[in-house]
Amino acid sequence: MRIERVVTTVSWIPSDMLQGVGRMGTRLHMVTNDPPPPDSLGADPEAAIETLRSSDRLRFANILRAYADFDADGAVTGCGYAGGGVIGATTVAVGVGSITIPAVMLDAIRGEPDRGEGWVRFLQTVGGRTGAPLPRPVKRPPFVQYRAPITWTTLELTIHADGSHEERLVGAAPFPRHWVYGNDGRLIAKSSVAAYRHWAGAAFGSRTPWGDQDAPAMVSAVESALERELSSLIMRGNAGRARIARAAEGAPLVEQGAVDDRLFLLLDGVLRVEVDGQPLAEIGPGVVLGERAVLEGGRRSATLTAVTPCKLAVVTPDQVDRERLAVLAGNHRREDRGNTPTVDGQSPRCQLAD
Repeated sequence: MRIERVVTTVSWIPSDMLQGVGRMGTRLHMVTNDPPPPDSLGADPEAAIETLRSSDRLRFANILRAYADFDADGAVTGCGYAGGGVIGATTVAVGVGSITIPAVMLDAIRGEPDRGEGWVRFLQTVGGRTGAPLPRPVKRPPFVQYRAPITWTTLELTIHADGSHEERLVGAAPFPRHWVYGNDGRLIAKSSVAAYRHWAGAAFGSRTPWGDQDAPAMVSAVESALERELSSLIMRGNAGRARIARAAEGAPLVEQGAVDDRLFLLLDGVLRVEVDGQPLAEIGPGVVLGERAVLEGGRRSATLTAVTPCKLAVVTPDQVDRERLAVLAGNHRREDRGNTPTVDGQSPRCQLAD
């Protein structure tokens, strides 16, 4: 029996994530930022990826498609890779016009499939760099880099004889943002941290998978569709311009019991949720926080502490429709009645891949 499965990453540049040379590049139309990818790639991820590429909505994609053949006893009789990588292009403004420079795709790195009793595990790294240069100072020889840094993702896919499978984003460049899509094409996870400066200063030479050094990926589960709707409203809608705030690693964002009716949208990083001094969850980008304080008297029900450096959009309650907040709070309470401890609807869902 042959079983085929697929897992995909789409890597894209959020508008708020560029810093320094990168932000200057957007102003000069030399660097592209992207709207968020769709919630689903559908039944044909390759076709969906090509649509995103042709409309210049992604930087690159890693499509790990693999198959495994099992006999009646579940023993592996054959296996192999399919899929691969897709990379976008860079459009640079020149006078009153522009030119498009193809990006450089590096050779995919595929590990020899690891076989066990009733399972096969595949590992694939895909990535590349923009064709346009990105001159910048770096902290190690040669101290100046002309070519753009390398970006990549490393995916792991395990196929079992009973038809089940597991997928993981196990490694990734620190920039840009990486979204993970499962076998059914739906969004299932996101990279938690997009560190532009670290990437620009380090992701070249030996500090890439092509130099035998991958970087572990910190991954968070996907927020609700309503939270994504609210995110769009906060960042691009008519709710009024959000204020951008930052929290250093280890710093408290809000304290349990404090009077505070601000709403937060976590743009980048990981926050830890604590109640009565007990850690209950770690949450990642895309999460909307604070709706219960707005709806229930303005007191915080939990302490939020930055596990990593965090970037947040901050809005006042009058900037977001209360009916939407009530629905969000109701969804969170349904989660509270489950078996997993949650606070303000956030269940433990961030992990650092091994």
